[in-house]
Amino acid sequence: MNWESLDWEILDRLRADFLSGAAAEGPYWHTITDLECYNFTFGQRIGWKWDAVLDELKRRHWQPPAQTTVLDWGCGSGVAGRNVVEFFGAGHFSRLVVHDHSNLAMDFAEHHGRRRFPELTVERASATFMAGSEPIGVLVLSHVLNELHDTDLTALGALMSRAETILWVEPGNHEVSRVLGQWRKKLLGPFQVVAPCPHQAACGILAAGNEQHWCHFFAPTPAGIQADSGWVKFGQRAGIDLRSLPYSFLALDRRPEAALDERREHEAGPDGGHRPPLQGWSRIIGEPRHYKGYAKLFNCDATGVTELTLQKRTDPALFKELKRASAPVLHRWTREGDKITATETMPE
Repeated sequence: MNWESLDWEILDRLRADFLSGAAAEGPYWHTITDLECYNFTFGQRIGWKWDAVLDELKRRHWQPPAQTTVLDWGCGSGVAGRNVVEFFGAGHFSRLVVHDHSNLAMDFAEHHGRRRFPELTVERASATFMAGSEPIGVLVLSHVLNELHDTDLTALGALMSRAETILWVEPGNHEVSRVLGQWRKKLLGPFQVVAPCPHQAACGILAAGNEQHWCHFFAPTPAGIQADSGWVKFGQRAGIDLRSLPYSFLALDRRPEAALDERREHEAGPDGGHRPPLQGWSRIIGEPRHYKGYAKLFNCDATGVTELTLQKRTDPALFKELKRASAPVLHRWTREGDKITATETMPE
């Protein structure tokens, strides 16, 4: 697939289905070409979100369980599952299983998974596997919340009970992000939150008075995309700002060693190194808003969420770095009220 062979009318139909909610009514893939066009455009953008999430997990020294099954549930074109396997390496897992309500989508995801990872077992999920009790090492969920029905919720709950870890990426809009926050609330206990939260406390976004807020972040896009004529046409036709790639996500782990021991000075990470404890650390939500000489940032920590002010003179290097999508994600602040007076960035 390339920009010359791309069927723009297929993209128009898919975009209309996603926006209207018709995509939740049943399989919307009519032909393999539908999936090829989607994978080349919308799928790539979803892949860039996954790149940002996986990069953050790497910064936090997290690794998925080894030699286990990756299940890409609601796989669509399979981009999410492939990105996860690609990032950690095909040799890290025993197999990649793809599942979707569309047989066409499973065919596409299975085929492209086998092409990408010839050394790894890649297969469609069988009815026996879906109804069974076999452990799932990594349950991959990507852009599924807008398409879930009551029967899907039951099936998803059963899969979560079998999963050691869950990696879940959704759009970064207000409605979906807050629904994802409710899922965090349900799953906290059996699972520990690896990211984005720097704590295991209740979600501050869901506290009374914060109804207008939502937990979201922005993924960097490849350099030069705004000068690429194909992507420019895609952005104009789909009504998408190529500079903005908002997403929300959850990374959950039920393994006991996933918890950072906040009572100790350091803790051994899965790679044999040491991770600093998360006590007192914060995560910036959304994008800091820069003004002349200061920035406003929406901060999340174990005490809740609040807006803080960082003066440029307090930390000029950090003030500049926060303008980049790839800036460090965890910080510890010394504060006077809502004013940051000293900063510390977690080593990566």
